[in-house]
Amino acid sequence: MTQADVSIATVVSRPFAENTFIAHLPGRTDCVIVDPGMEPQRIVNYVQQQGLTPAALLITHGHGDHIAGIGPLRSVWPECPIVIGRHEANKLIDPVANLSADLGVPVTTPPADVLLDHGQTYEAAGFTFDIRAIPGHSSGHIVFIWREHNPPIVFGGDVLFAGSIGRTDFPGGSFKQLAAGIHEHLFTLPADTVVLSGHGPATTVGAEKENNPFVGKRAGRGASEE
Repeated sequence: MTQADVSIATVVSRPFAENTFIAHLPGRTDCVIVDPGMEPQRIVNYVQQQGLTPAALLITHGHGDHIAGIGPLRSVWPECPIVIGRHEANKLIDPVANLSADLGVPVTTPPADVLLDHGQTYEAAGFTFDIRAIPGHSSGHIVFIWREHNPPIVFGGDVLFAGSIGRTDFPGGSFKQLAAGIHEHLFTLPADTVVLSGHGPATTVGAEKENNPFVGKRAGRGASEE
């Protein structure tokens, strides 16, 4: 996604097709990196090729596929803060809690530098993000909403996908919580709000309100496979 007022690159990491987003504003050399995944060298290569310096690693939630790149990135940029929701921070240092131990590739990262709570704002690299907690996929999941952009942009992690939602069968999961959070904190945004999800293509609030089979107007009950 490249517009005159923002550049957002996507690095898709195997084996879970997890989206890492690298966002920067024109005329600046700092950036934010959202959910560094399991192919960190590709992230490093892009950032360095663009002549950028990360101002923050923004973490929507602590599952292994969204945090595996934190340690390698911090080894390149040791001063870059790790930013995560307060109630999700334990997953950075616990491979059982972040689900990576079950996969046989336990992931741990340095501890968080900044803990965020629902309703706060966070500023980095010229961006101001509104923080909203939407548990249900992961117990402390947060989303980063950039309201100043037209249309607004949400870095949404594994809350809402194009035509789907985050899995709710993991420890701490709850379909009821996830659906309620989506309706309260995402579906109240303008219809053209862009949702950049942790897996799959971008979508919009309007498209998902209308068509999402889990939480949209025609919703049934269930959970997705992402």
